[in-house]
Amino acid sequence: MLPRVLVAWCLMAACVAIHANGVARALRWLPRQIARNRRSTWLFIAIAGWMVLLHVAEVSAWAFVYFVGRALQDLPTSLYFSAVTYTTTGYGDVVLPVQWRLVGAIEALTGILMCGWSTGFFFAAVSRVMGVRSPNA
Repeated sequence: MLPRVLVAWCLMAACVAIHANGVARALRWLPRQIARNRRSTWLFIAIAGWMVLLHVAEVSAWAFVYFVGRALQDLPTSLYFSAVTYTTTGYGDVVLPVQWRLVGAIEALTGILMCGWSTGFFFAAVSRVMGVRSPNA
């Protein structure tokens, strides 16, 4: 069990690294877009698309480990399971073997954390684009 928990911790760390790098890139990109007076819906679509792309990369990392570790029979099933676990949808139609279940739970916790981070970033970006300041600022 401990080796799989260590794998899950490494995957969580990888998700944090992917997200941190992605958000840092978005933070460098956003001021240029604001300077160009790009305050349209397309700017928000681009930000949302970038955030979703980060999540897809993170889901794919978990899925790859499930597939390589033979926790699930094929890559499409691994991707599906990872997506519904990461997003905490949890349909229950695909389940991990007993020895992998704690890894799945850690993926769900990681997904909650990463989605919360994306929500916070998206709120901050929209506020910046719209010129809204926090009441505590």
